[in-house]
Amino acid sequence: MYTIIDGKKIASEIRLEIAGEVAKLKFEGKKIPHLAAILVGNNGSSETYVANKVKDCEEVGFKSTLLRFGNDVTEAVLLEKIKVLNCDNDIDGFIVQLPLPEHISESKVIEAIDPSKDADGFHPVNLGRMLIGLPCYLPATPFGIIELIKRYKIETSGKSCVVIGRSNIVGRPVSVLLSQKGMDATVTVVHSRTKNIIEIVRHADIIIAAIGSPAFVTKEMVKEGAVIIDVGTTRVSSNETKSGFKLIGDVDFENVAPKCSFITPVPGGVGPMTRVSLLRNTLSAAKKANR
Repeated sequence: MYTIIDGKKIASEIRLEIAGEVAKLKFEGKKIPHLAAILVGNNGSSETYVANKVKDCEEVGFKSTLLRFGNDVTEAVLLEKIKVLNCDNDIDGFIVQLPLPEHISESKVIEAIDPSKDADGFHPVNLGRMLIGLPCYLPATPFGIIELIKRYKIETSGKSCVVIGRSNIVGRPVSVLLSQKGMDATVTVVHSRTKNIIEIVRHADIIIAAIGSPAFVTKEMVKEGAVIIDVGTTRVSSNETKSGFKLIGDVDFENVAPKCSFITPVPGGVGPMTRVSLLRNTLSAAKKANR
């Protein structure tokens, strides 16, 4: 029988822990953490995600600021706003919600963020420090994945781990974190150009699916007792929900789950952990500001 890795439950526990730390800061008369978000356009997924982040901030006692721009905002205007946030001593961390319109360079935007306020953990300085094991703000989704694995006491030392996907946001950083001392997994990264991908995945003790392809991982690709972390969140039309859509993961959950020891659902698995990781990074930044 498989165990569902409940990201909602773990994220709720972590928010309680964070709320306790915020209450302590308040009691000591110190600065309350402040997280800001920049939202460009009206992408449905981004709207929902940012609204949840604002709600999370309220729950733990953070201050939050949401800055909205239309799809037609220029790159120059956006970069200028980032410069303002970098210099605002009241804001401890901020994010620019991705994706951005095509006329704006995501890499320019990410590099413009002060690494010390990089709540998403995407800045090259933070990624570089992560690579060599120095203190940094970890990318939010990989941070959440590692925390789920730790809190469910899933053994990683010496285990064969296959990461499906090589994005800078999830695949590459999580492969680094899993291979570092303390996690000690033997990690293979596969992607769209990998040959014999089914064979490689089939031998994995742990599978991190982060390729953005609905139900890509089938039961034929999974060995008995494998651990699966499904990062995929593709919106598809559905007559079963009020919203008219539902989220589909990268794993064929219904058919794969019976073969697993542990598996994350979609939704309710990795997503809540990504959001709570932003809070953890912002709390860390606020503590540094309070020193």
